[in-house]
Amino acid sequence: MKLELGGITVDVVQKDIKNVHLSVYPPNGRVRLSAPSRMSAETIRVFAVSKIGWIKKQQAKLKGQEREPPREYLDRESHYVWGKRYLLKVVEDEVTPSVEVQARSLRLRVRPGTGKATREAAITSWYRQLLKAEIPPLIEAWEPRLNVVLSGFYVQRMKTKWGSCNPAAGTIRLNTELAKKPKECLEYVVVHELAHLIERHHNERFFAIMGIFQQRYVKRHGFAATDTVPFTREA
Repeated sequence: MKLELGGITVDVVQKDIKNVHLSVYPPNGRVRLSAPSRMSAETIRVFAVSKIGWIKKQQAKLKGQEREPPREYLDRESHYVWGKRYLLKVVEDEVTPSVEVQARSLRLRVRPGTGKATREAAITSWYRQLLKAEIPPLIEAWEPRLNVVLSGFYVQRMKTKWGSCNPAAGTIRLNTELAKKPKECLEYVVVHELAHLIERHHNERFFAIMGIFQQRYVKRHGFAATDTVPFTREA
């Protein structure tokens, strides 16, 4: 079931639980509400409406970086790595282009006279390598938990999606932009796409599978992005 609340879509799953769990997931602020099976649709809607302010606040935190202006790849320009802001430092030298994080700066080494396109390509390639190093351990951790086997993964720039899954081929694709987001966002997207190996659609079965991630997220991070409320009212 889905609720549309003033431009916010809430995916609702009812199951045999005692509490109402409202979660906002990275990286794009997807909202999911788990409710007791005996809870009426109207009570669920009233609860969700009462949490609109909280939902918007959580989504704003996740989407803050999406308002970044176009990058010129110049000195002291802001760039993000795993959710943290760094100032770009361009160093011209007769070397192969490279990128390195140093304290609060992102050091880009390029040959003298290198233009914007080459600077951008160097940083994009570096982001891709970051992801390629972080993704395999996540896959290894989640394959047995979800009882799936992945044939392979790809990292590429994607305009409209954080990730995609090809269940027939057993592969997933992940957006290089994820290297700019907190690592929790990357883990969520990896699990999300692995779940599509089991269920193609965003239905009740899919979100039941994602509940495994929800449980671990809450255990690891507390309730920073999850609001849990006991349900005692008879529906």
